[in-house]
Amino acid sequence: MLQGESRFGLEALTRRVSKVLAWVAGGAILFGCAVPITIDVVSRFFLNRTLLESFEISGYALAACIGLGMGYTVSTKANVRVDFLTMRLPPGIRVVFDLVAAAALAVVAAAIAYFAWGVLQQSEAMNARSMSILQVPLVIPQSVWWVGLFWFACVAVLTPVLAVLRLLGRDRAGADRLIGSTDLAEELELIGADGRAEKPR
Repeated sequence: MLQGESRFGLEALTRRVSKVLAWVAGGAILFGCAVPITIDVVSRFFLNRTLLESFEISGYALAACIGLGMGYTVSTKANVRVDFLTMRLPPGIRVVFDLVAAAALAVVAAAIAYFAWGVLQQSEAMNARSMSILQVPLVIPQSVWWVGLFWFACVAVLTPVLAVLRLLGRDRAGADRLIGSTDLAEELELIGADGRAEKPR
């Protein structure tokens, strides 16, 4: 029953949206970095000049990739955690530390999204443009970047909330899947689940 709830509920929705944004992030790296740089390398070789401002474009693509991929990092617990001590604690105490860590990440994520919105508003108010010959309105790449950071904040805030709801429902295993440290077996299971396109277990 809990697996069905997880599949069709809010947890599954956040995972799906995060995965879509991660795919978009991969596309941003491929077409925003690899393709322009390749074109510039070829044009330098044959024409002795660049056709694109690949350095600038790849910078925007990298920022977009980071922003769009952070939500997926939280939803798959791929962020780096130093847990050599907490893994040796009793489960009841360990879950408290996991909740504190998840709540701290939520606060940081919300603060990043808030201040990034301020940067975006300022760029729009100033009609800020890049200093290169492209004269790109900075609000365009910053908007993509902020969308990723906003979703990162949403996932980071929802995760401890959903974990608390799991604990209130006496589902410690479900809470651990959300905020607990990932062991090797769980990592392999996540990789296998992605490869199976989320087939029901």
